[in-house]
Amino acid sequence: GWKIENGELVVFEPKAGSIVTKEEFAAFELQLEFCVSEVGNSGVKYFVSKDAKGEPVGLEFQLLDDERHPDAKLGVDGNRTTGSLYDLIPRKKLPSGAAIEPKAGEWHHARIVVTPAGHVEHWLNGIKVLEYERGSPDFVARVARSKFAKIPGFGLAAKGPILLQEHGDVVRFRSIKIRKL
Repeated sequence: GWKIENGELVVFEPKAGSIVTKEEFAAFELQLEFCVSEVGNSGVKYFVSKDAKGEPVGLEFQLLDDERHPDAKLGVDGNRTTGSLYDLIPRKKLPSGAAIEPKAGEWHHARIVVTPAGHVEHWLNGIKVLEYERGSPDFVARVARSKFAKIPGFGLAAKGPILLQEHGDVVRFRSIKIRKL
């Protein structure tokens, strides 16, 4: 269900399963380019662990067709749109008139930075779209109001693998780079 094509890592079959790093990361910078298909849904998860059912869960940089996928309208204040911390923090409004608004079928750049002190930033097409502190009172309150509320210690692991999510839609990744901080 995954293949390498023209230098791109492509998930093309539903139920192909997600790709997870063997290595675990605590403080890191991850950059990649992604292209989500029309009505597509995916994500880049970090600090991945398993829930009570053994399913991988983690903090997620959402990748989505914001115009057509129904998940973009669910959640709270847009916290399920591209670049958001899925179901927890919506991305900031992008500057109007700029060619950086994420669109299905086009390539976009994602960057996730996690510092040793637990400060996290999401960047989309060169613009910082959100930042937060893991474990802060605000973070804990957001988790308590989210679909992750019943997962003990959600998002608070000291380290964890990184996951490229298969969610049943065609998604392409390229130029994947990670470095420890």
